[in-house]
Amino acid sequence: MRILILAYDDVFDTGLAAVLDAFSLANKFSKREGRSTEPFKTSVVGVRAKVRSGLGFQIPIQSVQPTPKPDWVILPAIVAGAPAQLVEALGRRDLQEVREHVLAWAAKGTKVAAACIGTFILAEAGLLDEREATTTWWLAPFFRQRYPKVLVDETRMLVPTDVGVTAGAAMGHMDLALWLIRQSSPDLASMVARYLLADVRSSQIPYIVPSHLAQADPLIQRFERWARANLKHGFSLQDVAKSLAVGPRTLQRRCNDVLGKSPLEFFQDLRVERARTLIAEGDLDIEHVAAEVGYIDGATLRALLRQRLGRSVRELRSDL
Repeated sequence: MRILILAYDDVFDTGLAAVLDAFSLANKFSKREGRSTEPFKTSVVGVRAKVRSGLGFQIPIQSVQPTPKPDWVILPAIVAGAPAQLVEALGRRDLQEVREHVLAWAAKGTKVAAACIGTFILAEAGLLDEREATTTWWLAPFFRQRYPKVLVDETRMLVPTDVGVTAGAAMGHMDLALWLIRQSSPDLASMVARYLLADVRSSQIPYIVPSHLAQADPLIQRFERWARANLKHGFSLQDVAKSLAVGPRTLQRRCNDVLGKSPLEFFQDLRVERARTLIAEGDLDIEHVAAEVGYIDGATLRALLRQRLGRSVRELRSDL
């Protein structure tokens, strides 16, 4: 498998290193098993002669031209922590050239992959339109607003499609690399994951901070404050809309546009987050925790935590 990893100024150091280390280990383990050739031919290429990472390190690269047609092209994240900073970065000439190369490769059948903020570069090229995708969870509201044609679901860690694959935030780069290795050899991917202590993760849900997502919109911020003050009580769309002085349809539409979910689903997210905190503190039994977040019994809460987080109450307590 021939893989090109694109590097550009302000590339996320950890993301780039994670991808390179995973493929390097895979090749080493493959050689130990007696294979005469390396399964992954990786090259770091760029559209500029010199590239510096987000932490200021110069990255040794090859010129993007001329290169044989790759099987895969990987777009790592760039360091851009806020929407305004990201918009400025996406307008850079070098990233425009990156998109042009990616489109040309994709037209010839090359698959494309991106993780974390690298998914924005892929979306900017239009290759994710009308397709499912994931992205870094904390910029998902901005992603959803900027690329309304993309069917984004930030709760997922990996989303394969006909054009390639997208992965979630930060260490989603490792999940992406392991997924690619798995396409060649599941056993090899398992060995790399074990050596790097990299768990197989299917969801970003355990990492999402609802209050961070709410900051993307003033109405959602007000809704979040109301919700946190009313977690013990039952949810009524009419009641919350009246309290926020907006129509129910307005609140419903804004939640869908910003968060990609209904007001009730966001309310439940906050319940789960609060329950998780109370469980970790260890002062209350599960029945009292359930009462604190508005559930009639511990069994209902246990089932919800298992569904949302994939972990039992005992496992959540052991995280301390």
